[in-house]
Amino acid sequence: MSKSFSTFGLAVSAAVLTCLPAAAQTKVTNEGISASEIVIGTHQDLSGPIKGWGVPVSNGMKMAVEEVNAAGGVNGRKIRLVVEDSGYDPKKAVLASQKMIERDKIFAMVGPMGSPTVLAAQDILLDAGVLQLFPLTAAEFTYKLDPAKPQERLKFSNLLPYVESTRAALKYMMDWKNFKKPCIMYQDDEYGKNVLDGFNQQLTAMKVQPASVTSYKRGASDFSAQVAKMKSDGCDLVVLGAVLREPIGAMTEAKKLGWDVTFLGATPVNVMEVPMLGKEAVEGLYSASAFEIPYDDTAKGKVKDWLVNYKKMFGTDANSQAIIGYNAVMTFAFYANKAGKDLTGQKMLDALESGDKFLDIFNSPPTTFSKTNHLANTITQVQQIKGGRWVLVKDNLMF
Repeated sequence: MSKSFSTFGLAVSAAVLTCLPAAAQTKVTNEGISASEIVIGTHQDLSGPIKGWGVPVSNGMKMAVEEVNAAGGVNGRKIRLVVEDSGYDPKKAVLASQKMIERDKIFAMVGPMGSPTVLAAQDILLDAGVLQLFPLTAAEFTYKLDPAKPQERLKFSNLLPYVESTRAALKYMMDWKNFKKPCIMYQDDEYGKNVLDGFNQQLTAMKVQPASVTSYKRGASDFSAQVAKMKSDGCDLVVLGAVLREPIGAMTEAKKLGWDVTFLGATPVNVMEVPMLGKEAVEGLYSASAFEIPYDDTAKGKVKDWLVNYKKMFGTDANSQAIIGYNAVMTFAFYANKAGKDLTGQKMLDALESGDKFLDIFNSPPTTFSKTNHLANTITQVQQIKGGRWVLVKDNLMF
């Protein structure tokens, strides 16, 4: 039993656990399943520094739940979604997860938000036999499996991993533009360190030394010192292990200094709010990405209908974060349906590992898992902000 599990007093007996075959020895809960419903939980940042992610993600999840339930649910069971606000605070994420396990009796944690928050609560979920599905972080700890730890089999990720996507996008930019002095500014947490790992690994492979490495604290708003240092170090390409506000702040500061340098963001930078809020300051910004962002005036078919329905439900335009939240629940519903009418934790786990492919309506890469691979996507794009919106520069980058 892990230290975190003991600390928060979660007893294994709080969940009905099913043991898999002796070779696997993975415990998975049957809590949250009744004849009429399936209870799933999520923790999002609804009030903290990345609420620009958390609010639309939770909206997308609610939209998917309503859509699935209106169509009859999952083999006759309606999905009930419990949403808790973590404020992007690891301690609050732990308490929220504890509450959802002990009081709400969730069957699975779907689409929880943020690297530091997901990491803090992960052991609590796994020790209780609760599936951790499709978290809103692509950090390696969400999908990397340790054969000596059978509970890690409960982790599944469908987002583009930070290390591999950073490597693929950085390699493309270095080869394309012939940059010689790359540098990085990264958030000082698990997310930022994953981007840093990708940056360092790719430069090592290319036998290039970084010109500058600088970090900032999560929630920071002043990047003048970091930008001044990178300018002084002569960087010609800046990789941003940032989220939403930080690219705008860094590029605004660069323009104040009259510094004309190319910026490349990690995947969380690739959201509509960056060009919408940053305006001229972020024109020309590049970013790694997993799928093309749909815009209302160019979308067609099911995607156009989805955008219209989202705006009707929430009174605002949908964005890529909403799509990710929507897809998290739709992916859960797909595999829960595959698990059959007699749903159990064991059958859900088997369905996830079956190799069956989930295809969304947004032309994303297919989601598919196996017993040895719990990561669904490694195909990277590079997009750039032109005229106030993201446009595709390069597709199908693989590492």
